[in-house]
Amino acid sequence: MALLSIELLRRLEQFQLLAARRSKSTAKGERRSKARGQSVEFADYRNYVAGDDFRRLDWNLYGRLDKLFLKLYEEERELPVRILLDASESMTFGTPPKFDFARQVAAAVGYVALCGFDRVGVHIFPELDPAAPGAEAAALSAEMAARGGVRAVRGRKSALEFFQNLSQLTARGAGDLNEGLRRGALASRQTGVAVVLSDFLDPAGYEAGLNALISRGFQVNAIQILAPEELNPPAYGDLRLVDAETGALQEVTFGKYRLKAYQQTVRNFCQRLREFCQGRGVSFFSVSSETSLEDLLLKQLRQSEVWG
Repeated sequence: MALLSIELLRRLEQFQLLAARRSKSTAKGERRSKARGQSVEFADYRNYVAGDDFRRLDWNLYGRLDKLFLKLYEEERELPVRILLDASESMTFGTPPKFDFARQVAAAVGYVALCGFDRVGVHIFPELDPAAPGAEAAALSAEMAARGGVRAVRGRKSALEFFQNLSQLTARGAGDLNEGLRRGALASRQTGVAVVLSDFLDPAGYEAGLNALISRGFQVNAIQILAPEELNPPAYGDLRLVDAETGALQEVTFGKYRLKAYQQTVRNFCQRLREFCQGRGVSFFSVSSETSLEDLLLKQLRQSEVWG
């Protein structure tokens, strides 16, 4: 499966992720940092002290003030980009599946970051159970290798392998959104931009997980992905519903009046999530898995200054 078209990749190459806060990473890159070092971007002066490099003295200023001052420059650092990808069983739902759309968005975000020489790390949750029996063990081993391959990536030359590993990922198992986001926040040595890709449909909520990222210092972007069938169920009558993650059964009678109540419940849920994010400085987007990828990437994210 080709995650992104050649034409879309060429358009994404024109973008760069926009960080409201300067990078604190210790690795050199192309981002401005509060650190002072060697670059062409002037930052400030300080008084000369014995042992400083004479080549960095401002002799013009010395001629006017008869005092020695050292020129300081902005150090360029890379921006750590953390993609938190929900790979729970519920993400397999829908036509097209939510997980397919999420992987495409992850590929796009990662590609923009890699073209900007930023470091990309994908945290996938829930974690896999390594104790798989029989024939499933080989597939599980390949999946774990793919997850390891997207854990830390840097440089545009790594893009092809990055895409290949994303293509091998699958969604399975019962998720714990709050725990997944919390672990993703704690696993990062340095903070930067975080992009959360999930349906956010967890009975335990999403508040604790998003707060973990915020309190850690990430600039958070939350992208909620819902299936068309979740927004507008096509079925009526007596239904037997199966929870994708737990297997629990629920028999319901689903008529037109209940459909309206359901749709209002979904709207209320999405609105509460949006308000929670906006109240904490989190950029929030809610899309259907059948949304045009170009509309989200080239229009919505650009207008909201996720990148530009």
